[in-house]
Amino acid sequence: MLLHHSTWQEIDAYLTRSKAIIIPIGSTEQHGPNGLIGTDALCPEIISHEAQKDADMLVGPTFNVGCAQHHLGFAGSMTLRPSTMIAAIHDWVSSLAVHGFERVLFFNGHGGNIATINAAFSEIYADRSLNGEGAGAASNRGPVKCKLDNWWDYKPVMDMCMKTYGKSHGSHATPSEVAVTQWAYPDSIKQAEMSPQIAPNGRYTDAADYRAKFPDGRMGSDPSLATPEDGGKLVALSSKGLQESFATFAAS
Repeated sequence: MLLHHSTWQEIDAYLTRSKAIIIPIGSTEQHGPNGLIGTDALCPEIISHEAQKDADMLVGPTFNVGCAQHHLGFAGSMTLRPSTMIAAIHDWVSSLAVHGFERVLFFNGHGGNIATINAAFSEIYADRSLNGEGAGAASNRGPVKCKLDNWWDYKPVMDMCMKTYGKSHGSHATPSEVAVTQWAYPDSIKQAEMSPQIAPNGRYTDAADYRAKFPDGRMGSDPSLATPEDGGKLVALSSKGLQESFATFAAS
């Protein structure tokens, strides 16, 4: 069930059987010579939309711009300041809580979001505690809990990535994430040569430092190994992991 494809009456009905929702969250940033700029938002969106097809799950809109300041040296990349992202997540969760949602699972596609998402959760819980809600005070909303899952963290997904790509997987513009988008959007597959075949790895600070160290945008990866067939397998594995994680969280 997709929130954007539903009426308010359908959401009311859903809330009678579940108080949980999934929010795909990612980023808008360069992904090397053959990766789509929307990759980190598209991957969790693709997987969560697939997962809800045969499970009673509600998927909200995709939070598609995240913390990606280090990619601003590449055209088309966008970012939020961490403080802006924290405030936006807080408002998204608070809005959902008004209607009775009590479990919000953020399904993430960008490693650079992790610290900020967790900081947003801390802000949400601090707000609740400081308002006295945790001490038995009256509240017009339920005890909202948040959870963060990264689409690649389910063990079968990571096992496939390591078995299929090995040291060529890398940490940015990876063949696995490119494969997921190729499976979902075959008309948008890009072809490009990689030089060197496996990109360098290392630490970085700001956008200028990142661009100087990783001139084509990749980090430790060879995304030319991506195929739509691999993408379909990864989507299936991650969808199953999400279904299981969501069911457990919704019942908690």
